[in-house]
Amino acid sequence: MKKNNIIDLSVAALCVALGILIPSVFHLFGQAGAVFCPMHIPVIVCGMVCGWKYGGLCGLIVPPLSFLIIGMPPIYPMGVSMMLELCAYGVLAGLLYKRFNVFVSLIGAMIGGRVVYGLVNLILMGIAGTAYSMEAFLTGAFVTALPGIVIQLIFIPALVVLLEQLGFLKKKQKAKIAE
Repeated sequence: MKKNNIIDLSVAALCVALGILIPSVFHLFGQAGAVFCPMHIPVIVCGMVCGWKYGGLCGLIVPPLSFLIIGMPPIYPMGVSMMLELCAYGVLAGLLYKRFNVFVSLIGAMIGGRVVYGLVNLILMGIAGTAYSMEAFLTGAFVTALPGIVIQLIFIPALVVLLEQLGFLKKKQKAKIAE
């Protein structure tokens, strides 16, 4: 294994651990997880730092691992929906960050992930015979999550810029998309 692969794998593992640990603290306060979206931050950061493959895998495995370890989120339908939503965040953050600045990448990943969230919920609710309206989508994806969105828009760019300044994340690493 190359040194960069070992570093990426280690950082991705840390992001998976944080994706389980941080939400478990928020779950102590009831529905705070739905409001502050604490799983999103480590997954998006993983995509930007380690690339789209690691970001996507991180997003895909955090919800089921979290369910197995702490019992949250419920695996169906929320866990399945979150797996695909977070996978989209990680993949999009990684791909977009190779081409654009941190803000454009973050906003693109956040919008794309929420679109995936809505489509997956529409499919899962349709299978279950339950209605899923545009109002339910907008409320869940944007209104309830507004505090989490604000935190992500402040914290993630600050963290990524800090990692760049410390030399941990080099802009030159952004050159290859087909990794």
